[in-house]
Amino acid sequence: MSNATPVRAAGEVLTHRQTLTVMVGLMLGMFLSSLDQTIVSTSIYTIANDLDGLSLQAWATTAYLITSTVTTPLYGKLSDIFGRRPLYLAAILIFLAGSLYAGSVHSMTELAIARGIQGMGAGGLLALALTIIGDIVALKDRAKYQGYFMSVFGVSSVLGPVVGGAFAGSANILGFDGWRWVFFINLPIGLAALAVVFFYLHLPAKHVKQKIDYWGAAAITLAIVPLLLVAEQGRSWGWTSGNAWICYGLGVIGIIAFLLVERRAGDYALIPLRLFRNITFGLSSLLNFIIGIGMFGPSRCSRCTCSWSRASPPPRPAS
Repeated sequence: MSNATPVRAAGEVLTHRQTLTVMVGLMLGMFLSSLDQTIVSTSIYTIANDLDGLSLQAWATTAYLITSTVTTPLYGKLSDIFGRRPLYLAAILIFLAGSLYAGSVHSMTELAIARGIQGMGAGGLLALALTIIGDIVALKDRAKYQGYFMSVFGVSSVLGPVVGGAFAGSANILGFDGWRWVFFINLPIGLAALAVVFFYLHLPAKHVKQKIDYWGAAAITLAIVPLLLVAEQGRSWGWTSGNAWICYGLGVIGIIAFLLVERRAGDYALIPLRLFRNITFGLSSLLNFIIGIGMFGPSRCSRCTCSWSRASPPPRPAS
């Protein structure tokens, strides 16, 4: 009995060992992407205090969320055109560059920029890992392998705050401030993932002529960025302040524009709306949304409350 796993689109095969090796590289990439969504939550106050930027600390997480969320569907579309492997390698390199920069910053403004670069890579690490598994694993085994990825995603998301707090609580590690290892820890893991994917992932070259849905990308950016901003800044702005209402309005306009643009784009859409007619796809998307709220909501809420209370100035004595 053969132990090979068929590769769609080219009729080639990967042995079971090759498939597992590639999976290790992909899972390391997903581990990094999901870890960095939560690892900063328990260390951000220490980082902001050290960099004298308490008023800007929210941007360290906001920048990451914005760029990773916006680039996730773009990676999917671009990988359809240029191939999975080149895009995944590019995502790892971008993420590593952002991590190295984030660990070397000297101000919160620099950190926000570095986190934005990290997010640009993280969007591809998360989206393309599952897509590549769909390319190299037989349909009957796909759910099992995707379950492994989801377990890694869950573990790393929960582990993030613990690791971040441990590094932030260390004054010095190997000659660097402890909190800088929140970002430096990504380098050895990312390089291992890069090496595995580079040497072992060999998919057939794809040169599919497709249109890039630029209008869809612009619309989803308009929809997501204001809503993420108000989610991060709403506590300090006030949930019914003028800035908050502007973000609400822009978010609603962006959502409506995105639906109209995607409907017009059809199969060339960034996210083809016809997929949601499939009840399995629609329900899985809804469940993933609910799971995301449960996984990331509590850690982000606790970070927000903690950092807000610590960053608030002490009350003035009564005159």
